[in-house]
Amino acid sequence: MQPNLSMVLDQVGKDKGIDKKILINALEQAILTAAKKVFGLERELEAQFNNDTGVVDLFQICIVTEGTAAPGRELPKADAEKHGLQAEVGDELLFQIFYQDSEADRAADQQKRYGDLLGLHDTIKRFGRIAAQTAKQVIIQRIREAERENTFNEYKDRKGELITGIVRRFERGNIIVDLGKTEAILPTREQVPRESYRSGDRIVAFVVDIEKNARGPQIVLSRAHKGLLEKLFEMEVPEIYEKIVRIESSAREPGARAKIAVSSRDRDVDPVGACVGMKGSRVQAVVQELRGEKIDIVPYSEDPARFVCNAIAPAEVSRVVIDAETHTMELIVPDDKLSLAIGKRGQNVRLASQLTGWRIDIHSESKVRELEEHSRRSMAEIEGSSEELANTLFKLGWRSAEEVARAKVEELGGVPGVGGEVGAARLKEAAARQVEVEKARAAEAARRAAAEAARQAEEAKKPDPVRLRSIHGVDESLAEKLEAAGYGSVLRIAAEEDLGRFQEATGLGTAELQQLKHWVRVYLGEISADRVPPPTGSAPEASQ
Repeated sequence: MQPNLSMVLDQVGKDKGIDKKILINALEQAILTAAKKVFGLERELEAQFNNDTGVVDLFQICIVTEGTAAPGRELPKADAEKHGLQAEVGDELLFQIFYQDSEADRAADQQKRYGDLLGLHDTIKRFGRIAAQTAKQVIIQRIREAERENTFNEYKDRKGELITGIVRRFERGNIIVDLGKTEAILPTREQVPRESYRSGDRIVAFVVDIEKNARGPQIVLSRAHKGLLEKLFEMEVPEIYEKIVRIESSAREPGARAKIAVSSRDRDVDPVGACVGMKGSRVQAVVQELRGEKIDIVPYSEDPARFVCNAIAPAEVSRVVIDAETHTMELIVPDDKLSLAIGKRGQNVRLASQLTGWRIDIHSESKVRELEEHSRRSMAEIEGSSEELANTLFKLGWRSAEEVARAKVEELGGVPGVGGEVGAARLKEAAARQVEVEKARAAEAARRAAAEAARQAEEAKKPDPVRLRSIHGVDESLAEKLEAAGYGSVLRIAAEEDLGRFQEATGLGTAELQQLKHWVRVYLGEISADRVPPPTGSAPEASQ
């Protein structure tokens, strides 16, 4: 051990940012633990750090008793007087145990004077080595624990913030990010599929969680969280940082598209314009950081209907029907705007629903008219009803014969032209019969549709030598081979998606099958003939 540990503890505490008192306490506990292991658990021992000498002083405490005494804890008065110690019954005597090499003379003198009394003998020399090793291990462990605690305290308040780091390595799909003092993890689930990183790349991520475990704090990052979008706008738009413009809500499909709703506390500040910036500079900075993710900035409105119409932009909305009970909005859009409102694979309407918190159903104007006509026709066909009565019921909120059948007599009785409660009862009974008729019609239509689908499937399996030989690149030899393998129909070839099964049945190569399916799609009009076919010999992945 070092002759003076005080300077060492000062330096360690300064380098590691650890309070010296924590290190002193750990050192005292280490010496005490080692002493109890060597001298026995029955002894009453005490360890105190001496700032003057820079070492830990170890003491054994003994209580003076009148008669017999417990070994290691009590000392008979007669034995104390025998060794020249003046003490009364009940007094506590402290015997210092000298265990360092520099205290060899005092240790030898102690053994000579009190060795028999304390029962230490040659264990002191062995204890010195054990104490040094134990102290070293405990100090190292305590430093690690203190560093982990300091790291946790430093980052625990940064949850929900942006953090910048360097990509260091990859572990089972997870990205380990170097933050300087510690490392963070970007799990696979929090990564954007379109993004890829290499070791040494700079990365900006959102802190989603800070977990405290035995190996130290684990900082969990995310590139897919919508908080990343909001914090990036806060960085780029001073008005958001100064609370003049507020982000009301946001929705995001990482790597593809995002929507953000903003409002302003100042009438003179346009929230959308503030986020877009001069010539789109601010929003473009966010887009670049998100690797090209498209961002829609929409103005927030207290009116739910107006807010939903803003969120569904750039599509125009003709009419809005609100169902407050189910928290649903039905949007009616022009026929030519339907695909724009829905978006690619329903992305636009899905993001708008997440942004507003409302369930959104979108219908085209022609579809709505068709549904309205079907509703009126359904109610007009009820026995005892008429077109005029059907129009009246439709205007009052009934949409089908089934709804009329479920309506209360009191409600129907108040409708003009129904004839009071008596007429309402007759109308309900007639509506119930009409519902059964409609169910039978629907079942028959479903049966016919299934039969037609089965017929078309059978037709697709039948050989069609004329059409088959009209395919570009299909000669007589190839046509015969396809017919023998059960692929004598153009539709059968187009419907086959399992290339492995197709190849096994026909014996053709992968490139040949890809060429064939390409020209089949051209023949059926699914793709243009100008489209370049896959090159011969290309891998399946390259041609798809």
